[in-house]
Amino acid sequence: MIWRPRGVLRWLYPGMRVKRWLALAFLSMGVLVLALLYSFGVDLLRFLYRSLPLAQPARYALTAVALLAGVSAFLYAILRLVRSVARGVAPDSHEKMTSAVYRTRVLERAPRVVAIGGGTGLSTILRGLKQITANLTAVVTVMDDGGSSGRLREEIDVLPPGDVRNCLLALAEDESQLSDYFQHRLRGPTEVAGHSLGNLILVGLEQATGGFDRAIEAMSYFLNVRGRVLPATLTKTHLVATLASGETVEGESKIGHSGRPIARLSLASSPVPAYERALEAIAEADLIVLGPGSLFTSLIPNLLVDSIADAIAASGAEKMVIANLMTQPGETDGFSLSDHLRTLNDYVNLRRFDLLLVNSALPSEPILAGYESEAAGPVRDDIGSSSPYGLVVVREDLIGVADLVGKTTVKHDPTKLARAVARSTRTFARQWRLPSPEAAPPSAQITP
Repeated sequence: MIWRPRGVLRWLYPGMRVKRWLALAFLSMGVLVLALLYSFGVDLLRFLYRSLPLAQPARYALTAVALLAGVSAFLYAILRLVRSVARGVAPDSHEKMTSAVYRTRVLERAPRVVAIGGGTGLSTILRGLKQITANLTAVVTVMDDGGSSGRLREEIDVLPPGDVRNCLLALAEDESQLSDYFQHRLRGPTEVAGHSLGNLILVGLEQATGGFDRAIEAMSYFLNVRGRVLPATLTKTHLVATLASGETVEGESKIGHSGRPIARLSLASSPVPAYERALEAIAEADLIVLGPGSLFTSLIPNLLVDSIADAIAASGAEKMVIANLMTQPGETDGFSLSDHLRTLNDYVNLRRFDLLLVNSALPSEPILAGYESEAAGPVRDDIGSSSPYGLVVVREDLIGVADLVGKTTVKHDPTKLARAVARSTRTFARQWRLPSPEAAPPSAQITP
């Protein structure tokens, strides 16, 4: 567990680079006091002793109070001075000063993490990971062909912006304020009804800048994104599923609703070159995280893009798979944890991974009953302490809930995910220099 002090004590957290300046300020103040005493000390002390004829215990108490008041006033003056300067430089910023310093001094020197996936699973892990590193890259699938994204693909011939939009919002500095605006669905004529405002902005930026990758960069700037969002490819293509019956289904939205076992996934066109910056991020990463997300429509599509799976296997980074919480009707009906891993291993070499993070808790009975009515349930943990692929299994309570379209659904909790990643990986153990997970106090906090 990652511990950070609260309140004023946050300034004492390792890596903030302010303790040295506080020490210099106190040392300078001490030198000044010594200089004054050297010049006026004898006469001043005689005057004080004559003016305050106190007994020795009272004199000690008065000295302690004076020292405490002096140090407190000195620190308060420095704090207000720095805050005034900060407000002058960035008057519109509502971020706490300690949080801003922590972000720039500590998070920007944290490990380089690449999260690969799509859908709500990827945006969830990003919300957690951005609390422990600013060097965060999301590699996002661009195979979606349903909803607003699907309509835009068909009508304007663009890459689907939906998953990218969600990831940008998850990494935004102030997601709570912006999310309602960018997720807003337009009402009006059929041509625009149902489209997400964020999707339309991304499409407009693509036309204005001349490229989908440039549109993402522009929107990242507007949202003050902490990290990067990169498409797995800039090539427009579709998913193709070969069912167990031998039939083929094309299109992500149709695959998810086929309701029949999927034997194999492929792409409708070839070649589908990976986005070069995505490959560079994977090669330079300290930690690669795969999942959570829909197995066939969020995770595997990235691995079908040329060179992505090979780049992951070849990377010297520590690698982690995050297991899904629940089965997904139409995709992974009845799949156990080992079934998920076996399927995933068909597209990327899991023996090159190090860790498997598995949820160890169960949702409440009312929520489980709702899933059972839809023929879904928790992914059954049917592996031991190590998987057949040599993965070290880490089990944690990762359960969270979210209300989507008036329905309570089970989701990974972002903060629990971030804590689990920080506790279990060598990458963050080196960063935080914790001798053991038990070294941190129970009141540990991740968020600034």
